[in-house]
Amino acid sequence: MADRLITVDLGGTHLRTAIIQNHKIIKYVKKKTPKDRKMLIKELVSSIQALMSEDIKGIAIACPGPLKDGIIKNPPNLSLRNFNLRKEVHDYFKLPVAVENDAKCVAIAEMKLGCRKKNFILLTLGTGIGGGIIINGEMYRGEGYGGEVGHIILDHGKDFESLAASKSLKKLTKEAFGKELMINDLLKIKNGRARKILEQISMYLGQGIASLINVFDPEIVILSGGMKETKAPFLNMIRRQAKKYVILPKETRIEWTKINHPGVLGASFLLD
Repeated sequence: MADRLITVDLGGTHLRTAIIQNHKIIKYVKKKTPKDRKMLIKELVSSIQALMSEDIKGIAIACPGPLKDGIIKNPPNLSLRNFNLRKEVHDYFKLPVAVENDAKCVAIAEMKLGCRKKNFILLTLGTGIGGGIIINGEMYRGEGYGGEVGHIILDHGKDFESLAASKSLKKLTKEAFGKELMINDLLKIKNGRARKILEQISMYLGQGIASLINVFDPEIVILSGGMKETKAPFLNMIRRQAKKYVILPKETRIEWTKINHPGVLGASFLLD
């Protein structure tokens, strides 16, 4: 029997935990991510403990960045700051532990199991916007923190994430409709207010994606995260907007990921 791992996708909204064998999911559990720091750490340990058994050989965690050497620095959507996550989990379970940026883990899953391209950009569209940049089959890291594409500046000092992630969507829909709505909800409403918000979010997504295409000239841009549930209708809006801002004399494909649970699957390659 091949070794089994426990992998964790620690997101700003959801905490996903899985048992992985041969890079396939054996068991998968999804919970809400606690906002309180102490409760978050407690829930993380508890979720791992619930899946632990004698045949587990290591733990791999996909976590929002910026992070380096297993230490989470200052993630905008998580209550952990300057926190040595790798040491915390290793000290508790006494097993090998690997920690990597969550979007980079999704990019690894795409590289190994999904699009299998050598030059592509992966964006996670959820609570925030994360990125993984693959160049010539290798992850681009810069001096260690590279790839924080959600924080490119798009409009009057506001960044990609603050303008186009679900946090912005929730704020806009609360103001317009008195409650927080998702993209799928807006697609069903079909009125002027809904259309205006869809156009605004898709415009900023298009601008951010086009900026990355203009800089890196990737083979493809893969989109992952909660917005994937919107499928073709919203993707086509993003494509139309991106096309306005791409200056390269070619068309770069923009697609939703075809992988289910890419965060926990990508993390499983960290301990190979």
